[in-house]
Amino acid sequence: MSSTQFPFSAPATEPVPSANFLSGKHIVLGMSGGIACYKGAELCRALVKAGASVQVVMTEAATEFMTAVTMQALSGRPVFTSQWDSRAAGGQDNNMAHINLSREAHAVVVAPASADFMAKLLHGRADELLSLMCLARPIASVPLIVAPAMNREMWQHPATQRNMAQLKADGTYVLDVGAGEQACGEVGDGRMLEPHELLAELQAFFTPKVLAGKRVCITAGPTYEAIDPVRGMTNRSSGKMGFALAQACANAGAEVCLVAGPVALDTPRGVSRVDVRSAQDMLSAVNMASQNCDVFIACAAVADWAPANAATQKLKKDGSGAVPTLSFVENPDILASVASSPAALAGRLYCVGFAAESHDLLAHAQAKRVRKGVPMLVGNIGPDTFGQDDNALVLITEQAPVATERADKLSLAHWLLSHIAPQLT
Repeated sequence: MSSTQFPFSAPATEPVPSANFLSGKHIVLGMSGGIACYKGAELCRALVKAGASVQVVMTEAATEFMTAVTMQALSGRPVFTSQWDSRAAGGQDNNMAHINLSREAHAVVVAPASADFMAKLLHGRADELLSLMCLARPIASVPLIVAPAMNREMWQHPATQRNMAQLKADGTYVLDVGAGEQACGEVGDGRMLEPHELLAELQAFFTPKVLAGKRVCITAGPTYEAIDPVRGMTNRSSGKMGFALAQACANAGAEVCLVAGPVALDTPRGVSRVDVRSAQDMLSAVNMASQNCDVFIACAAVADWAPANAATQKLKKDGSGAVPTLSFVENPDILASVASSPAALAGRLYCVGFAAESHDLLAHAQAKRVRKGVPMLVGNIGPDTFGQDDNALVLITEQAPVATERADKLSLAHWLLSHIAPQLT
């Protein structure tokens, strides 16, 4: 962040570590039989692009849906399909691929995991390489993650549900399934999650759980204040920073409620979302959502004013050159309202504000923190961040301010959490 944005001496700058927690991880990707093997191929490619190394292990049935040659090309490593494979595995040349393949892994991920393969895992059956490897992995250090994929009737069958429940009880991390059209032509639950959803789940799995057990309420995006039924006042906020914070908090183990103004963004996985339009709507939603929360992060760009009386019909020009006269009222101060609540005053709710400024960022942010009565405020230059995928922040507390260089918003969100988490009791 440029020192010209500050009227005083520039604050100290902290590095922002990457939020890509898959970088440098070694993943053993197991594939059992099913049409969803094509998604396994896409997941493999996505993992490699994320900086992970991938070792593919396939059952014989899986090779009927996706060739080992394809998976080798995507992973950049030889693919193992047989327990009798005599090639060196995991740096060992002892014909024990079922032992060696998992020893350097950070996780074994089975995607797709068929109903048959899940039953095999449950009972400890090990009659081919993938099930052998899952059984022989160091259970305390190499987690097993399975992504179910099957027909809706198979998924709903009591035997499958019992198997899934017992696998979870045994320590296996069982992912959810998706719903929709299936290869058989039926519609319902049982589809394997999409590759981008699986990647998000794995990113979350490896994220340090610094907010485990905490509840967080976050506001994001702009508000929209109606002038008439077709026009209104808003601002350029895209909501990307608030949504990144919601994703980071959820990945860090928190229960997250995201109160979002009108934005065109997908809800982050694991996040509960409430959509609002006006500042008054947002205040009402926050008052409900922040109850019993541990953290409130006011990231939304809330309009300061709203038209005093919105027209009930569209205001139309008549060719005379006359323009309508608008009067305004001040919108409620959501952050100050929450910061003065009994929970915040008693120290049970930690409040974090945001300030989007156009100039003199440090001075305005420091004054705003005091005026709002919050322990932490995050400042940024609005025109430099609205709609962008990256940003630069300055963190204002009672201590000396700290700034960052520009970084992607998810990495900045995790950086901010590293400052928030230590403040929570």
